[in-house]
Amino acid sequence: MSATCYGILLATIIFDIKRFSSFQLGWLDLPMLVWCLCPLASSITNGLGLYDGLSSVLDQTVTWGLPYYLGRLYLNNLDGLRKLAIDIFIGGLIYIPLCLFELRMSPQLHRIFYGFHARSAFGQTIRGGGYRPTVFMEHGLMVGAWMMAAALLGVWLWKAGIIKQVWGISVKWLVAALIITTILVKSTGAVILLVLGLCILFFSNRFRTSLLILMAIAAISSHVYLGVSGQFPADQIVAVVSNVFNEERAQSVQFRFENEKLLSEKARERIVFGWGGWGRSRVYDEWGKDISVTDSLWILAFGTKGLVGIISLMASILLPAIAFVLLYPAQMWNHHKVASVAALAVLLVLYMLDCLLNAMINPIYILACGGIAGLVIKQTTISKEIKQLETHIPRYR
Repeated sequence: MSATCYGILLATIIFDIKRFSSFQLGWLDLPMLVWCLCPLASSITNGLGLYDGLSSVLDQTVTWGLPYYLGRLYLNNLDGLRKLAIDIFIGGLIYIPLCLFELRMSPQLHRIFYGFHARSAFGQTIRGGGYRPTVFMEHGLMVGAWMMAAALLGVWLWKAGIIKQVWGISVKWLVAALIITTILVKSTGAVILLVLGLCILFFSNRFRTSLLILMAIAAISSHVYLGVSGQFPADQIVAVVSNVFNEERAQSVQFRFENEKLLSEKARERIVFGWGGWGRSRVYDEWGKDISVTDSLWILAFGTKGLVGIISLMASILLPAIAFVLLYPAQMWNHHKVASVAALAVLLVLYMLDCLLNAMINPIYILACGGIAGLVIKQTTISKEIKQLETHIPRYR
């Protein structure tokens, strides 16, 4: 991730240095700015020192800030975001044979090319009497989310008539292959997110309302609020999961919720800026053994960066999606110029939903987030300029 971001920045300096002068800080950039800088306050308030704080700021900026900044620089228009959506779709197509290989041969590509497995816990790749592919990512869940994203974008690009063929093959067959592969990679959460994303897009287009995506954003916010405040109804949700899916899935969800409860109680002891790094936000027994497991991104952000961190993180991802919904009504989401951005905005909400259970950071979503924020800021600026001009134009009968 660092090499990719630094490489693009270096190429911009060498070949396109004037691009930097086009960037203007906007109101949508403030949450990401706070998210990148808040580790400094977390380190200082916990007595970890200035050096630790600056190092944490650099790490967070490379992970989150640079992909967002590059999206703001290069993808801040409808055409740029359309190209990104198409490229994610093609990236998913490239992953299909890799996923099929690992479904049959087990996750070995990372070891073959790099000499080691991406995760030491190889047992997590065994699911449903077979294997769950990891290809070149950190975890099979990350691959599932990636295939879900490509399938979702593929369906909507096909529906809007933006692309008809790729490599001489009709896009409808390629979309079908992506959906099938998303199911085969054995990530239940990814399949649920795909169904939810398609429901949001088709419902919004059919009834010309943004109600579903706004409800999803409200549900995410409510989940985090209840988790932060310690009022999350874990038992009721586990009971529902047990009835809908199976006991194994229910036990997995219960294990996550129990750990989040412990970690949330610990985080509230340093509620503003969190505990900082070095495992200080984790829970230990009387012998100093770590008894907590951090699965979700939201509890990780809350524990290490406090309320400032979790609020700025959520606002960084969700505010651009909300701003897009307000700028482009749902009846425009099927238009060939807007459809790609609409699907990317829905994808950001789905990614934040995924972050309620997992902590799989993929810079492609952050890149899209920066692009949508740049589009909204640019459109807002243009609208203001037009209104200012209209006020100075004399009106004649």
